[in-house]
Amino acid sequence: MTQPRILVTGATGKVGGSVVARLHAAGVPVRALVRGAADLPEGVQAVRGDLGDPASLGAALEGVDAVFLVWPFLSADGAADVIDAIGKHARRVVYLSSAGVGSRAEEPGEAITLFHTELERLIEASGLEWTALRPTGFASNALGWAEEIRTTGVVRAPMAALARPLIHEADTAAVAVRALTTDTLIGARPLLTGPELVTQERQVALIGEAIGRPLRFDETTLDEAAERMRAAGWPADLVDAVLPAQAKMIDDPEPVNDEVERLTGTPARSFRAWARDHAADFR
Repeated sequence: MTQPRILVTGATGKVGGSVVARLHAAGVPVRALVRGAADLPEGVQAVRGDLGDPASLGAALEGVDAVFLVWPFLSADGAADVIDAIGKHARRVVYLSSAGVGSRAEEPGEAITLFHTELERLIEASGLEWTALRPTGFASNALGWAEEIRTTGVVRAPMAALARPLIHEADTAAVAVRALTTDTLIGARPLLTGPELVTQERQVALIGEAIGRPLRFDETTLDEAAERMRAAGWPADLVDAVLPAQAKMIDDPEPVNDEVERLTGTPARSFRAWARDHAADFR
């Protein structure tokens, strides 16, 4: 049986990049959707296109059997046209969704959850074979602290006690590759978590351990955090959604499961392992 040709969107991001690398290493023909120059493994085909312009996707989708879809926008505007374009070429789509979809955390007005919910609905109605991966928080979000850590050794953020089962991008990618290359996850919505709850204060300590340098978590108020997010360009509605949702997790944390191990045969990587893998980003 011939190997499927797979198009990876978000190919320069953490999860998408790991999907590209894993497919390429396994000898699966993989194509990366890019908007400009990109650092990709030798032999990976890069094709220009933009999910914001569905008419630009034809060349990237030509001859493709499956698509790994990472939606880069904060609303579902335009998603129906993109999914329609995918459906004209491919037979399968694996969508990087969110653990908040379909859970008790899903509430009207929660900006991120709303667009993921709509994307899942559109994909399910498309007639394509589909899988919706629902990871918890990404360990790679800690890279947002990298500049503070490099320059001051202090992370100023709210909610030191917020604990989440953060997932390593390599684990999400491993499940994605299984969904793209086998039939075992068609129609599935696996909830993917890291192996344990890790507080934000502990995350900073583990990054310090990985780089051999003591670091400190300086807890700020939610109001201070909101001001910093707005100053950094975050949309107001997203700020108003993200911080309260995270605050609720302090008393009602996300679940921890063994889906990564069940689906891949390898236990999920710890945040300590993630910090070691990314130590160079914090030095």
